[in-house]
Amino acid sequence: MRTGKSCFWTMLQALAFLPTMALKDSQTSNKKITEEPEFERPIGNHTFFLGREAVIGCAVTNLGKHKVGWLRAEDQTVLTMHDRAVLGPRYTVNLDAPQTWQLRIRPLRAEDRGCYMCQINTQPTMIWQIGCIDVFVPPDIISDDTSSDVSVQELENATLTCKATGHPPPKITWRREDHEPILLKKLQSREFEKVESYVGSSLPLLRVDRRQMGTFLCIASNDVPPAVSKRITLLVNFAPTVKVPNQLLGAPLGTDVKLKCYVEAYPNTINYWIKNRGEMLLDGPKYTIREEKSSYKVSMWLTINQFSKNDIGTYNCISTNSLGKSEGTLRLYEIKLNSQSDDFNNQISIAGGLTEAAKGISKVQLPSNRILKLTLCSIVLSNMFM
Repeated sequence: MRTGKSCFWTMLQALAFLPTMALKDSQTSNKKITEEPEFERPIGNHTFFLGREAVIGCAVTNLGKHKVGWLRAEDQTVLTMHDRAVLGPRYTVNLDAPQTWQLRIRPLRAEDRGCYMCQINTQPTMIWQIGCIDVFVPPDIISDDTSSDVSVQELENATLTCKATGHPPPKITWRREDHEPILLKKLQSREFEKVESYVGSSLPLLRVDRRQMGTFLCIASNDVPPAVSKRITLLVNFAPTVKVPNQLLGAPLGTDVKLKCYVEAYPNTINYWIKNRGEMLLDGPKYTIREEKSSYKVSMWLTINQFSKNDIGTYNCISTNSLGKSEGTLRLYEIKLNSQSDDFNNQISIAGGLTEAAKGISKVQLPSNRILKLTLCSIVLSNMFM
């Protein structure tokens, strides 16, 4: 009987202590849960520039005796383990107080673009989180895939190409080096459209015209400095063409007479003057020969010093290159003037029957009736040579 009472009281006391034991077990369990490592915030995605330093952080709470490691997510390559680097001197790790483990990569390469894993060696399974790096790369023109200087015959088609690498992918913009507009031929038309720039890796030029000749700049940019450019020269080959502004010229004896021709041609030409289909004229006391060249255009001047009767005749300006030959013809005659003044040191030129006094001719004083006769005479002479 006493034994039964003793067992009853023992069970009653045990039941009384059960809530207290459960509370202690609950507190112990919560303590164990709160002591497990946790990530405080995501690593996030970040952008850095090529050649600089990339820094990404992994914030951990309640790390305790656990270790933090950084891995490349793509192939699980271990980069750092806790406070030491494992894979080469470009990778370092440091603790940014109080609890952020920073992975540093320097200098940054294009192949470093990708995702990285921060891992904690918890048991039975490790916990981890991932953050990604994007590496911006400035543009670089690919020489092997970009046009060098291009040479075509006039009226042929030509295409200028320019390729570049970089991240983000670069934009290719074409401009003329001389800041002139780019001429683009309209479809099914001979007319040109003028544009300040053209965007695209290829610049198509249909039925190329000599006016499109020049140096073009291929500019690659992707908002990552610096932008880069390459010079590409378009050469348009064509036979010479000669234009003569005044085909009929008259001057008084004793003056200096200047003859002029305009030449357009490429490649470069050999230019010279001849008289009466005879000898080539050379620069010297009697003749002054001068040229001015701009791109595919050449201006030719022949000055006949102290014009005399022997200088009357036909003059030809001739231009030749590997593609052909062209010439212009000028006829020179004497103008007879009766004047009280003999000061005719300056040139007088007559074209199309109209007289034009050169600089200084105002010194010659002519009566109004003689001016009228001179004008009528010039018109008759011009009609005779037309």
